[in-house]
Amino acid sequence: MGQWSSSLVTLGYRAALQLGPPGHSLLPSLLNKRALNLHERFWQRGIVSDLDEAIELHRATLLLLPLDHPNRPSSLCDLAASLGDRFLQRGIMSDLDETIELNRAALLLLPPGHSDRFMSLNNLALSYQHRFRQRGIMSDLDEAIKLNRAALLVLPRSHSDRFTSLNNLATSLQNRFREQGIMSDLDEAIELNRGALLLCPPSHSHRSLSLNHLATSLQKRFEQQGIMSDLDEANELHRTALALRLPSHSDRSMSLNNLSLILQDRIKRRSIMFNPDGAIKIHRIALLLHPPGHSHRSSSLNDLAFSLQRRFLQRGIISDIDEAIELHRAALLLRPPGHSDRSNSLNHLATSLQKRFEQQGIMSDIDEAIKLHRAALLLRPPGHSDRSNSLNNLAAGLQTRFEQWGIMSNLDEAIELNRAALLLVPPGHSVRSMFLNNLALSYQHRFRQRGIMSDLDEAVKLNREALLLHPPGHTHRYLFLNNLATSLQNRFEQQGIMSDLYEAIELNRGALLLLPPGHPERSSSLNNLAASLGTRFEQQGIMSDIDEAIELNQGALLLRPPSHPDRSSSLNHLALSLQQRFQQRGIQSDYDEAFSLYSQLSHLSHAASRTDLRVAKSWAASADILDHESALLAYKVALKLLDQQVALLSSSPHHFDVIREAVSSLATDAFSCSVRRGALTTAVELLEQGRAVFWTQLARFSTPLDELSGSGDIGTALAEEFKRLSFCLRKAFDQSTEDQSPQIRQLTMQWDDVVTRIRMLPDFSRFLLPPLFSDLQKVAEHGPVIVVNASQYGCDALIVRNAEDPVHIPLDITQAEACELSSEFHTLAEQFGSSDNQLKLVGILCKLWNHVVHPVVQALGESNVCPGSRIWWCPTAEFTLLPLHAAGPYETKKKNLADIYISSYTPTLTTLIRARQRPEGSRDASSQHFVAIGQGNPVNGRELKCVAPELAVVAQHVTPIVSFTSLEDANATVENALDALDHNQWLHLACHGMPNRTQPFKSSFAMRDGPLMIKDIIRSNWQNPQFAFLSACHTTVGDEKSPDESIHLAAAMQFCGFRSVIGSMWSVDDEVARQVVSAFYRNFIDDSKRLDCTCAAVALHKSVKSLRKKIPLEQQIVFVHIGV
Repeated sequence: MGQWSSSLVTLGYRAALQLGPPGHSLLPSLLNKRALNLHERFWQRGIVSDLDEAIELHRATLLLLPLDHPNRPSSLCDLAASLGDRFLQRGIMSDLDETIELNRAALLLLPPGHSDRFMSLNNLALSYQHRFRQRGIMSDLDEAIKLNRAALLVLPRSHSDRFTSLNNLATSLQNRFREQGIMSDLDEAIELNRGALLLCPPSHSHRSLSLNHLATSLQKRFEQQGIMSDLDEANELHRTALALRLPSHSDRSMSLNNLSLILQDRIKRRSIMFNPDGAIKIHRIALLLHPPGHSHRSSSLNDLAFSLQRRFLQRGIISDIDEAIELHRAALLLRPPGHSDRSNSLNHLATSLQKRFEQQGIMSDIDEAIKLHRAALLLRPPGHSDRSNSLNNLAAGLQTRFEQWGIMSNLDEAIELNRAALLLVPPGHSVRSMFLNNLALSYQHRFRQRGIMSDLDEAVKLNREALLLHPPGHTHRYLFLNNLATSLQNRFEQQGIMSDLYEAIELNRGALLLLPPGHPERSSSLNNLAASLGTRFEQQGIMSDIDEAIELNQGALLLRPPSHPDRSSSLNHLALSLQQRFQQRGIQSDYDEAFSLYSQLSHLSHAASRTDLRVAKSWAASADILDHESALLAYKVALKLLDQQVALLSSSPHHFDVIREAVSSLATDAFSCSVRRGALTTAVELLEQGRAVFWTQLARFSTPLDELSGSGDIGTALAEEFKRLSFCLRKAFDQSTEDQSPQIRQLTMQWDDVVTRIRMLPDFSRFLLPPLFSDLQKVAEHGPVIVVNASQYGCDALIVRNAEDPVHIPLDITQAEACELSSEFHTLAEQFGSSDNQLKLVGILCKLWNHVVHPVVQALGESNVCPGSRIWWCPTAEFTLLPLHAAGPYETKKKNLADIYISSYTPTLTTLIRARQRPEGSRDASSQHFVAIGQGNPVNGRELKCVAPELAVVAQHVTPIVSFTSLEDANATVENALDALDHNQWLHLACHGMPNRTQPFKSSFAMRDGPLMIKDIIRSNWQNPQFAFLSACHTTVGDEKSPDESIHLAAAMQFCGFRSVIGSMWSVDDEVARQVVSAFYRNFIDDSKRLDCTCAAVALHKSVKSLRKKIPLEQQIVFVHIGV
């Protein structure tokens, strides 16, 4: 029959099946032979339908064999083998599960001593291994190891299958090591692979396979323990294996892959220069040998990606990293959740995205990389052999994002991750120096942010240990020399120990000698040495130091063309060095070159980075100090870059620290510079652009769009799209976690696109852009607004008038004196109520009058602002903490400010304009709702006895004219308060105010069940709010480090929609509050019997005036009005 053609064989078996009725003694044999024939043909031709038919025939055979039939075990095994092969083709898990059950059943029928028991143990172990790779269930892998051990025990040392058994057990142990990190598993796997190799002499057909297995296990042990002899031996084994696999060999691609990878590893460890082109060629050939569906395709994709990534790092070819990312994505798709190699693929893709971010700065890349690293770490629990790498990788991603955005929580987490990683690599481990370096770098970054000396000392200690691990001759020694130099220079700047500075200079020289022209790190090394020499020049005045520093900085700048991400940093270093030399020698060319360099920042071709902003601020400061003509341009450029930076941040409190650091005194200094140059309208524009940045961001997502909606169909559609995207962004920001960052970036891009299209419409060209003075001047339609500015360059007031140019008033006070006065007042305010401080208070108010307010009052009189008029104060910096409204001579027959004008405040001009543009409350009382919220017994707070009487007074005046609701005591909870804010236009709030000057978004009103914080208030869904009386302490007290951001309770109310707000500057006496409230509402609701929020300032003024003889001075002036 063996001489028949295949078709005749098939016909013969089909005829036999037709002739053989059920029960025929030959039928099982015929069915089985037919099935085996089809299975064999599947292997020859790859036709899966042959495999399907073979499985059905094997099932039929099995049904015909009783449980005690001697052929039943082999029939079970045959069906299992066919199902196993189909699983490998189609990945159907039920096939694999059935394979295991069939092999288990076969094993039960083959007792110890049976000749087929070894094969059955081996088959069942292999099935468990396959299922482990798919589902990652450790018990499957443990069972496979147990079965492989049993199979090995069955075979005598001379058995021909012993090689297979040794190899299978080694593979299982190595897989378990990869999951659990038990070194004894890896050591045993190596010994088993050595045993297998001994059974394969040079002419053996499996020798190349055995060489490969032993090399792979040695390479894995090297990665754990860093023993170079393991890596060297693995290299020789792979070379030998490749020599045995000629071009026609089916596994040659595997050997090419393995040898390429190990060569790259040895190059990296031994610091040998590597040419990646050959490796890329090898891996492309290997990938062609692993087409879609091939079990090794994912590994081949990754290997090619690695080679491309290495070439990108050497040559900077963007297409290489783009292709590497796509290859890693394709490999990840082939390793779905549950796949044993998924963590590796997650890590590979994350690393390549991170590399691309470092080159191109695409934020979505670093956000995605962090997300992928977190997912990989979850798959590598404590004990996993690769956990240290995952900890290190995630730390690196977080630190990179910190360097871009300055979010401290990212840096703190990076330090903890780096510490955990270092604990997992003991002394002697090959990657210990890298982990030491990473942790030291994290400590350095945190020191720069928080100034904790122990962080810097720890960085120095770690850098010294890392340098010892890179002796002379090591190619990466320059990196560790540089890192130690940087930490020592930072410590010198803190402690002034000259030996630290001298050592830093010598280390930087040593690093530069190791980086010849053409090395990608040479520019950084030139900058570092220049910086340390510049520092020594400042200390000791050695002119040769500054000359050398300039030459070094010039060399660094030449290596950083306009597209280089660090070019602005080099511009700054060189400009500062030239300025230092100019101040010593007075050479005009140095002065001119310095500012010529800075001017390049006004023509950036890329999105502004934090470094660009920092350098622009340095330009502005230098130009202002040296009175250079570019000073005003520098401030404009810096504020433009600030706007670009802030536009990429969320309006979430999570990013306030970044905003605070970016803003600092930029706007107030820009105002001062403009005033000194006579550019008064520019001063107003720049100040407005750079203050209250957080609230400006918030307003970007809640801009009134009535005019846009009324401009036509296109405007209506864009308005709807803008509102939708703004809502989505605010929601994403409010629930901000880093895992949402890619979503936020995508939404921001869409939002920017809509804004661009809106600006193309007639009359909307300046939509959301910083306002021009012609727009800002509208703020004075109902009375003058006085900007009072404090800057390191001087203090000034500017009166903004409705139809005339601003009026400048130089103030006879410095910023330092204003700061001292503010500090003195703050200390005094903390004592109000506990002792008689009236004389001290009067003294402060008199100083404020003499140096600030009286000159303004004189100018107002000269501008024909009549007594009794309303005026608005817009203070900056230290002046925001002082009671300008209460200033006066406090002498008999002399008028204080309150006797001349009615004062209100506004945080910014735009805020007041926006409040006036909001719709007035309806004159229909039925659509107006007033809520009074009183909490006299908060959790963890002292009792306020006058809250109930105060709310009763409010109810008495308000109930007759408007819908009134009262929430008191147990009903005044956080949830009920927020609900009330969503449904009422008028608010009276009587409770404890709890300022938080270091974390201002946690400033709060004390409710029965906890704090009602600013961060909760700004999320409320206001319905045309009009007026809020905040009868609580400290409601206008904000962040102590950035008063210009106006992050306080009263500002939160106004920025969130209330047109008019009354708040307090310090502690309010409970009884006094009741009296003021009673007098206020009596004046507020006059004979007209209607509510008008624009009358609040006058009502407060009259109320306080009527109580002057009844309450102490500090309580007379504690309440202030903000808004219309």
